[in-house]
Amino acid sequence: MIGAVDIGGTKIAVGVVDDAGHVLVRNECPSDPEGGFDHAMRRVQTLLRECEERAGVTLRGIGIGCTGPVDSVTGTLGNVNNLPRWKGGSPVQVLSQAFGLPTALDNDANAAALGELHWGAGRSKTRFLYVTVGTGIGVSVIIDGELYRGARGYHPEIGHHIVDLSGPPCTCGVRGCWESLAAGPAMVAWLDKNSPAAYPKTNLTAREICVRAQDSDEWARRAVEHEAYYLGLGLANLITLFAPEAIVLGGSVMKSAHLFLDLMHEAIRQNCKLVPLDQVEITLAALGADAGLVGAAQVWHHRIGRRGGNVEHEYVSDRRGSISS
Repeated sequence: MIGAVDIGGTKIAVGVVDDAGHVLVRNECPSDPEGGFDHAMRRVQTLLRECEERAGVTLRGIGIGCTGPVDSVTGTLGNVNNLPRWKGGSPVQVLSQAFGLPTALDNDANAAALGELHWGAGRSKTRFLYVTVGTGIGVSVIIDGELYRGARGYHPEIGHHIVDLSGPPCTCGVRGCWESLAAGPAMVAWLDKNSPAAYPKTNLTAREICVRAQDSDEWARRAVEHEAYYLGLGLANLITLFAPEAIVLGGSVMKSAHLFLDLMHEAIRQNCKLVPLDQVEITLAALGADAGLVGAAQVWHHRIGRRGGNVEHEYVSDRRGSISS
């Protein structure tokens, strides 16, 4: 039984996941970025203890997936755009010390990719990309059944590759990166900028836009079309670069995937000419709403469980991957 923590820019989910990838209990709270890292970790501890008690189990370890960038080796957070006051915090150290359990952390896209690899849509694939579209865009690359990591183990920030130099500014500091044009907030920003002044914009969210588009709201439909084009353009770039067996799509925006898929596929066909496109399967994540928690648990299995899980405290690692407790 693994305690799972999924930290996003909007909410934090906590739960208990068994070794078959089933979420036994779950709870969540707002991320509240302005409240700071320490406040968030106190809430996570409370929620995790409640979940453990409700499930009536003893946890073997804790796995964490967190919006990036993160340092998966030391277990600390980098300069996370959606959590600006949390830089340098170590969820791994805090939770490992609080619970006395081996704990591991990875980027949330990597976590979800590992979950889909072992328990979801990627089970029969050895080379696939996992793309999560929500508050931001995260991408993980699976090669021969293993996560690809860059220099010194860092996670590639593929969601921030530039697709339109004349595009809007992104929180990462550049203009026209994929996330600035195709994440959930980008759809909200486009509609806010382009719709008439009389258009109702109070408390507008990507989810609300999708609901309105399904109800034949003309401006919401245009926002969806704009989003779908840039999602497809970014995916076409990834297919050209990696020629994967499959791309697995997840994240909150993909809960309304039926609104985007046809337009995305058309954008891919228009912009992807040099690879065997018909050999690339584009599919939705299989783990649904539990993907974040299941992926967080798989982070623990991937980093610690396959070594036997016999490390008393996993929160300090050197760059060779050896563990100090």
